Amino acid sequence: MATEPADEAGSGRLRSGSDLGRRVARRREELGLTREEMAARARMDAGYLAYLESRTGSVSRETLTALAGALETSVAELQGAGLEQPPGRSSLAAAPHLERLSLPECREKLAAGGIGRVVFSRAEGPEVAPVNYRFVGDSIVFRTAAGGVLSGVVGGAVAFEIDRIDEVRNEGWSVLVRGVAQAVTEPQEQRRLGAGDGPRSWAGGERETWVRIPVGTISGRRIRSGL
Repeated sequence: MATEPADEAGSGRLRSGSDLGRRVARRREELGLTREEMAARARMDAGYLAYLESRTGSVSRETLTALAGALETSVAELQGAGLEQPPGRSSLAAAPHLERLSLPECREKLAAGGIGRVVFSRAEGPEVAPVNYRFVGDSIVFRTAAGGVLSGVVGGAVAFEIDRIDEVRNEGWSVLVRGVAQAVTEPQEQRRLGAGDGPRSWAGGERETWVRIPVGTISGRRIRSGL
């Protein structure tokens, strides 16, 4: 298999772009593989894999197929197929098994940060809103706009949920936290939470109201394929 990136897309070649590189890197990390281990699986040079994960280029269908096989996914998934559709539309897992996640497993998954959903009540009824969050100490922390819908959850009982669906293996897990939302008003604490890696809002704009959800109860479930 070729180990040098092509400069231009030609016949039978597909643009990878940085999106594909990010998908490859994310899936490799999910599987706990180093670049060297991943390259060995795909029978390609580790230097080329590093190039592919970090730069825009073009790759052949053969390379995409090798990457998908090594990452235990599909070419379509690596290309971002189904991004406009909700997860879980594939077939059910073979001989599925439902198990509970231990408390340490739940905390480990929360510690990764990323996108979660806040579940709360309004006069109109229950509502769910996605947020970028961090797990700090024993609390879910996120930032929102002053006067926005989520700023109104302070003082109320809420739930917070994260999950991961593996469409290829038809497996998945979810973690649910319940607690009472609190405002973070101390300037020093706000600066500390805003330092480093976030959380940053995908929606952009002014998000200077900080909210924490101290963990009241926590639970998690996982669905595994029996095969």
